[in-house]
Amino acid sequence: MALGTLYLIPTPLGEATLEQSLPSAVATQADQLRTFIVENSKTARQHLKWLNVSTPIRDLLLHELNEHTKVAQLESLLQPLLAGEDVGLMSEAGCPAIADPGADLVRLAHRRGICVKPLIGPSSILLALMASGANGQRFSFQGYLPVDANERKQTLQKLEQRSRQFDEAIAFIETPYRNNQMLESLLQNCQQQTLICSATDLSTATQQIISRTVGEWPKDKPDLHKRPTVFVLYAKA
Repeated sequence: MALGTLYLIPTPLGEATLEQSLPSAVATQADQLRTFIVENSKTARQHLKWLNVSTPIRDLLLHELNEHTKVAQLESLLQPLLAGEDVGLMSEAGCPAIADPGADLVRLAHRRGICVKPLIGPSSILLALMASGANGQRFSFQGYLPVDANERKQTLQKLEQRSRQFDEAIAFIETPYRNNQMLESLLQNCQQQTLICSATDLSTATQQIISRTVGEWPKDKPDLHKRPTVFVLYAKA
């Protein structure tokens, strides 16, 4: 029996029209699927409705995969694929398996010989790097930094040193309600010539991108509270 294909289906980063966010091929492919692996069923139903799938949403089969999913449960999520059915993997926002628990499932799918097909869609990390002016030839994504103020300070200083040493752009994110504290930490703990970019509400009508050295950052800082933001640090050698 032929195995199914795991389609990695991107979703919008915020409120936007389908035409603004995704190629039409994404909606076409999603419309052909009946089973999806998602972070949150409620959000996924909204995304699928937004994609204008023709199958009634109530008739779609949604399996959840999130930070609470145990490794032992991943095998069961692959069963439809092993039985020959095509399945879609969706994140809460942006590209599946990028800063997303879906990466574990994708890795296991490869081990089981399942074909994995990523579809084109928005990545907040790449959009932020594109807009930052930092080094697009050498960069890394660090996920979340420590919450504790002292640990965060030490981590930022180490990342700044790494960026300077290797001429590397470094991107990371923060829980949206702590964005303002993160920005303040960056401006207080990084050197004056280090570039700091905050890329907020990317691809939406309220998008706001500021990329300046610490010494040039405007005193009237943006309010990033509860607004999805990617930060980029670049201490050019």
